Amino acid sequence: MQVDQPDHETMCHARQVLDRIGDKWSIAVIHHLGGGTKRFTELRRGIAGISQRMLTATLRMLERDGLVSRTVYPVVPPRVDYALTSMGETLLENVCQLMGWAIEHGAEIDTAQAEYDGRTVS
Repeated sequence: MQVDQPDHETMCHARQVLDRIGDKWSIAVIHHLGGGTKRFTELRRGIAGISQRMLTATLRMLERDGLVSRTVYPVVPPRVDYALTSMGETLLENVCQLMGWAIEHGAEIDTAQAEYDGRTVS
């Protein structure tokens, strides 16, 4: 089966989108929001290793790209909820598959890296 290749401009745009959504924090946030609406502190506790600053930046970027919605409630203290948009939901299945693949093959990748490093150090 032959697939038509997109033009250069389309490919460049696709790479830009993949760069934004394909980083480790974006994937982790999308994956975590797949379980439903979360508050900022829930996301921060649920995503190991992410700093407050990085989570804020990632959420803003995902909101700007239309993948995450942010709802602010006029209460004291302020309450802010984050959820995947309908477009974000369409990405969720792919992110879950990618996360599953990484978990399933993580040990094999570690072994391959150790073997490669052993060959290149000499």
